[in-house]
Amino acid sequence: MVAEDSARSHDVVIVGGGHNALVAAAYLARAGRSVIVLERLDHVGGAAVSERPWAGVDARLSRYSYLVSLLPRRIIDGLGLRIQLRRRRYSSYTPDPADPSRGILVDTADAAATAASFARVLGDTAEAARFAGFYDRIGPVAKVLFPAMTEPLRHRSEVRRELGDDGLWEDVFEKPLGRVLRASLDSDIARGIALTDGLIGTFASSDDETLAQNRCFVYHVIGGGTGDWDVPVGGMGRVTGELERAAREAGATLRTNAEVASIDPDGVVTLADGTRVHGSIVLSGVGPAVLERLLADGASPDTAPEGAQIKVNMLLERLPRLRDTNVDPAAAFAGTFHINETMTQLDDAYARAAGGAVPDPLPAEIYCHSLTDPSILGPELRASGAQTLTLFGLHVPHRLVEGREPDAARHELLEAAQRSLDSVLAEPIADCVYIGPDGEPCIEARTTADLEEALGMTGGDIFHGRLSWPWADDDEDLSTPARRWGVATAHERVLMCGSGSRRGGAVSGLGGHSAAMAALEMLGA
Repeated sequence: MVAEDSARSHDVVIVGGGHNALVAAAYLARAGRSVIVLERLDHVGGAAVSERPWAGVDARLSRYSYLVSLLPRRIIDGLGLRIQLRRRRYSSYTPDPADPSRGILVDTADAAATAASFARVLGDTAEAARFAGFYDRIGPVAKVLFPAMTEPLRHRSEVRRELGDDGLWEDVFEKPLGRVLRASLDSDIARGIALTDGLIGTFASSDDETLAQNRCFVYHVIGGGTGDWDVPVGGMGRVTGELERAAREAGATLRTNAEVASIDPDGVVTLADGTRVHGSIVLSGVGPAVLERLLADGASPDTAPEGAQIKVNMLLERLPRLRDTNVDPAAAFAGTFHINETMTQLDDAYARAAGGAVPDPLPAEIYCHSLTDPSILGPELRASGAQTLTLFGLHVPHRLVEGREPDAARHELLEAAQRSLDSVLAEPIADCVYIGPDGEPCIEARTTADLEEALGMTGGDIFHGRLSWPWADDDEDLSTPARRWGVATAHERVLMCGSGSRRGGAVSGLGGHSAAMAALEMLGA
C-alpha cells in the first residue's frame, strides 16, 4: 500500500533543498501557504553550505560556492535574514606570467596605488585609466539590470531603451566579449583580468559567437548594482542557516533524506520509498536536466549541461611568499588572485581543453576567505596565523573527467592547479599547507564529477545549464505568472525554482524568489 504524506494536499511541493528552495519556501510560508521541501541529502543548502573537510581541524569552509554578489538586499530584508556581507578592499592581484616578480594590484581604496601597480608591469599608467574607464562605461548595465532582477521579466527592447546607450548595448549584448575588451584595453594582462568574469564555470573563448561568455560576464558585473563580490561572515553556511531558519519559522516543512523518484505534471511527487506528496504546484529546485528525468513523461533535454571548473580548498599554516616583493601577500590574497589568466592564456587554455587535454598552464583564481572573515577558523588556528585558500580553475570541461576513475582525474587536475600556482610563488604551495592530526595535508579538490555525484548537478554545471539573458525576447509570451517570472516549464503546474530558472545562477536566491512570486499569483495570493 502506498503511503501518503498527509490527508490533504500542500499548496506547494518543492523538490530539492538548495538555497533557492529555502528562499521560495520562506516566501510562500510567510504568505500563509502550506509548503514542503523534499531534499535527498541529510541537510539542506545544496552547494551553499559550510563544512569541516578535515577531521580534527577546526576550519569551516564554504565547500562549493564561496562569494556573494547577486543576493539582493530586497530578499535579505524581506525574509529578515541575519547575515553580514563584508566588502573586500582589494579587487584583484595579477602576477605578470612573463615575470611574476611584478604584478597588478587593484586597490579600490587607492587609485594612485593601482595606477602605480599597472605602471610597474606595463611601464605607464595609461592602461590603469583605460581599465577604470572600461568598468565605468559598464556601470550603467548594473544600474539598469540589477534592480529589475526581483521584478517580472521585461522585454529586450524595453531594457535596451532604458539603458539608453546603443553602442554599449552592442558591445555587451550583441558582439563577442573579446571585441570590446580589445577595443577598450591595450594589454593582454588587463584584458585577461576582465575576461575572467565571463568564464567562471563557463566553457567559452573570448570570441565565442554563442555569447556564453558575455552572459556570464553580465551576471558577474551587475551584482548589487556595483558588481562587487562580498564575503559572507561565517561562511556560506551562515547564509543557508539563515534561510533555513526563515523558512522553518514561517511554517514551512523541510524534509531531508527524502529522495524524489518521479514527478507527475498534475502535482503528485513520488519518493523513492513510495511515499506520495501532493501539491497544487510543484517547484523544481533541481536542474532542468534532472527535472526532465523525474517527470512522468520522461523527455530528455536537447543539450546536456557541462560544467567547466575545478575547485581546490586548502588550509595553510601561513600565506605563501610572492615573487613580487612590492606586494604584501595579505593584500594579494584578500581579493581575487589571478594566475595565468591573460587573454591569450585563457583562449589557449580553451583551445587545449576543447582538444581533450588539461590546460597547461591551468588558468585559475584564488581568494582567502579568512583574511576578510577570520571567524571560519577556530581560536587556535587564528592565533597560529593559519589561513584558508580557495582555488577555482577555469576551462576544465566535464568531458575531461567524465567516465574516468575519480581519484586519477582529481589527482591530475590538482597537480595542474598546483603547478600553475607555484609558477607565480616564491615557494611551493605544498610547503605552506597545514598538516592535520592524521598526518595528511589539508587540501581537497572537487571536480565536476564530484559535484554531479554529491549534489546531483548534471555534468557538474554550477548554473544547471546555459545562462540566459535577464530579460524576455520581444516575441516571448509573458501572459502567465510562470512566464512573467521566468520560471515556466512545459507543464503548467511545474515551475523552475533554482539556478536553471531565468536569471538563476550563483548564490542569489533569485530563482527561489521568482518561483515564489509566480506561485503566489497562481494561487491567488
